[in-house]
Amino acid sequence: MTLLKRILVEHRSVVAPLAIALLVNAGVYALVVYPLAQKSAGATDRAIAAANSRKAAERDQAAAAALITGKSHAEQELSTFYDKVLPADLPAARRMTYARLPALARQASVQYEERRFEVDQAPKTARLAHLRIRMVLQGEYEGLRQFIYELETTPEFIIIDDVTLSQDEANKPLTLMLELSTYYRVAANGT
Repeated sequence: MTLLKRILVEHRSVVAPLAIALLVNAGVYALVVYPLAQKSAGATDRAIAAANSRKAAERDQAAAAALITGKSHAEQELSTFYDKVLPADLPAARRMTYARLPALARQASVQYEERRFEVDQAPKTARLAHLRIRMVLQGEYEGLRQFIYELETTPEFIIIDDVTLSQDEANKPLTLMLELSTYYRVAANGT
């Protein structure tokens, strides 16, 4: 008889209950503890996923609120632009540029040669119409430069579209040809 068999036979009263307890322990672990551990781990994973999903939803909500606020702010600024910056109609746009441009030329010590207005016909659905202005000035470089600076910093809404600087003969004044634009609001009926 081997040593292991002898121990099992002689201590059968102790070994048998231990073996049964070991089998019961393994059964309880396999049938109860392991499934509950898996279920608990799944619940933890779901809780983490739900927390991440909640954080993403909060970020999306904050972004949507910022978009609404930004859109509202942009609409207010656009309304201010239309109501306070742009001329109300074609006569107001002409008045804004008619006296202002020659006054800027006098301030800059340049000679005002000519000016022409051209109105782009706006479609009936447009909110804005376009007034083009072509100016010709003569003078020294510093005076012309000062005129352009004053024109760019004036509070009136006048855009410089094109600048052409030329000199016909040496020692003669420079000629500055400007293409300018301004926009004005169009009434609901398109006029």
